[in-house]
Amino acid sequence: MKKLRFAVIGTGFWANYQIPAWQELEGVELVAVYNRTRSKAETIAKRFGVPRVYDDINELLQHEELDFVDIITDVDTHSVFVKLAAERGLDVICQKPMASSLAQAQAMVDVCQQAGVKFFIHENFRWQAPIRAVKKALDSGVIGEPFKARVTFCSGFPVFDNQPFLAELEQFILTDIGSHVLDVCRFLFGEARSLYCLARRVNPKIKGEDVANVLMEMESGLHCYAEMSYASILEKEAFPQTLVLVEGEKGSIWLTNDFELKITTREGTTSEFIKPDLYSWVDLDYAVVHSSIVDCNRDILNGLRGGTSEITGEDNFRTMQLVWGSYQSAAEGRVLTF
Repeated sequence: MKKLRFAVIGTGFWANYQIPAWQELEGVELVAVYNRTRSKAETIAKRFGVPRVYDDINELLQHEELDFVDIITDVDTHSVFVKLAAERGLDVICQKPMASSLAQAQAMVDVCQQAGVKFFIHENFRWQAPIRAVKKALDSGVIGEPFKARVTFCSGFPVFDNQPFLAELEQFILTDIGSHVLDVCRFLFGEARSLYCLARRVNPKIKGEDVANVLMEMESGLHCYAEMSYASILEKEAFPQTLVLVEGEKGSIWLTNDFELKITTREGTTSEFIKPDLYSWVDLDYAVVHSSIVDCNRDILNGLRGGTSEITGEDNFRTMQLVWGSYQSAAEGRVLTF
């Protein structure tokens, strides 16, 4: 099978994990990296054995024979790079969140459709091993029809230490973690019929909101509560986890700290610890996140080769509708109906 040639655009924090995740898979070849600060691109290229480095994106796109690009830059530049790649007929992968506005996200989907190229959003939280285990348990029918759920991501983890630009965002937690959490809600429970959001800023040193709570009624009738915070001071302060509690007519599914999955029915409770794959390059404190990047990339690669993918741009646009709908609901103090 012919290897698909690609370039990485952006060599910041997440490129250190995105690139080795690609290198775990057969059938792809990373031939070049780009960063506006050339020294950063050179550092990444040396670390991962990438043959060519660019600090001019047009030069890269002109000189390299590529099948796709993987965009790992700040959200404000996503639409620019997506448009440049699509206009050259290249398939596109873009980091989450897709865009800095819903209109911009729609324009990105449109430009890829008009160019006839495939468009994917690198949404890896739904690919975390514990989240997949929750989905498998739900689909098994062990708790019957679910009627209520809570998806939680609350922590005081110093996220601004390794990604300082987040402190400067006017809109923070709903775009950063909310795009993950709300996508997990969609993955587990389907589409939302309506939502109501409350959001606020607790940390005086940042610009955007660091606490948000979103209550959704899903099309199935299930009530889903998504809560997220980077202002919490909790007993357990390791890398934050996505916790899930689902209540059904026959029992409950509970994904707790340390990735313990508990399933309770009238017959009793079973318990299992869900462990991610431990690749040599992962940080053990972040293992569940880092290992999910491999599975996320594998899904995208299947889509690039003509198969199906869960995380197309068109699908992720629905997550963006929830993110920006949450901002609208919070600003206007009303329930938003889709």
